[in-house]
Amino acid sequence: MSMNNTPTGDRIHIGFFGRRNAGKSSVVNAVTGQDLAVVSDVKGTTTDPVSKAMELLPLGPVMIIDTPGFDDEGELGLLRVKKTRQVLNKTDIAVLVVDASEGQKDCDRQLIDLFKAKEIPYIVVCNKTDLLAEVPADTDHEIYVSALRGEKIFELKERIAALKQTQTDRCIVRDKLNPGDFAVLVVPIDKAAPKGRLILPQQQTIRDILDAGAVSIVAKETELADTLSALGKKPAMVITDSQVFKSVAQTVPEDITLTSFSVLMARYKGLLEDAVRGTAAVENLKDGDTVLIAEGCTHHRQCDDIGTVKIPNWLRKYTGKDITIKTCSGMEFPDDLSPYAMVIHCGGCMLNEREVRYRTKCAVDQGVPITNYGTLIAYMNGILQRSIELFPELTAE
Repeated sequence: MSMNNTPTGDRIHIGFFGRRNAGKSSVVNAVTGQDLAVVSDVKGTTTDPVSKAMELLPLGPVMIIDTPGFDDEGELGLLRVKKTRQVLNKTDIAVLVVDASEGQKDCDRQLIDLFKAKEIPYIVVCNKTDLLAEVPADTDHEIYVSALRGEKIFELKERIAALKQTQTDRCIVRDKLNPGDFAVLVVPIDKAAPKGRLILPQQQTIRDILDAGAVSIVAKETELADTLSALGKKPAMVITDSQVFKSVAQTVPEDITLTSFSVLMARYKGLLEDAVRGTAAVENLKDGDTVLIAEGCTHHRQCDDIGTVKIPNWLRKYTGKDITIKTCSGMEFPDDLSPYAMVIHCGGCMLNEREVRYRTKCAVDQGVPITNYGTLIAYMNGILQRSIELFPELTAE
């Protein structure tokens, strides 16, 4: 992820849905002004969701997702439908494309019911008006276009932009800093650190600190003690990578606020309150329990990978129990969480807020405790209370 690009998780996700051969991919291409999607006379050419990050005026940075046809039959069809439902979980705005010459079918109405159930703002695009003798008037939720002729595509873009819900001014940490404050960031450079750059949560936190008019000071954990003594004034806070939380907590004096990137990201994505509450489930784990470790992205695993190696080891050591660990990554988050005693999620930096909130809600609704990497690591090291002192409303609980 380049520092010049808006992160995937911060883009407005626009999902295009519809039956096979409704001209969905043609509408996507007309809206984006580029050949993003496969267009063919063969029904159901799009077999996997196709995503593309781009700038779409008048909205700004968006993620366009073209999904497979929703009315497929047979084995492959069922898989496509499942993928379409997965896309819905991260969709901020839904665009349903129907063939204007055929009108809405049952599966279109099913999709609209899903949009409403998931509280996703949506618009129905009646495509192929070039096949109609007379074009009906648009309504609040419907617009008639011809992707083939490029008719009313500009109006469609305006209608999509109007569906953008007013987003809260989410921030990572800048609301806790004053101009001129020092914030010290502890960034280990180990085998898992990407060569020549910082990982996304670290980049985003630095940018947020700068937006506050504060000063960002970045050091490795081995240089932390010398850095703190050389500063000349007390930093407002120290933000550390979770993996070195324990040693950093011993180095940072008690009168300096200490938290982690993972705790801040959990807050940024709307998970922190449930994550803090979910840590207590560790105390109730029994022999034979299964724990799900979920990652939002797929990446090459290192030999000491945090999700598949370090956390399972720390968990078994802390509990002394024989626990089974299951993992999932990317979009593959299970609908049914009943087999799991708890869910431990990554920081979610590659997921948008809607997806993280959806996953959290899945767990909460099913009575399965959910937490995230950094919050759990802080808890198992006995420093969770200290790591959330920034947020008095949580420590009160």
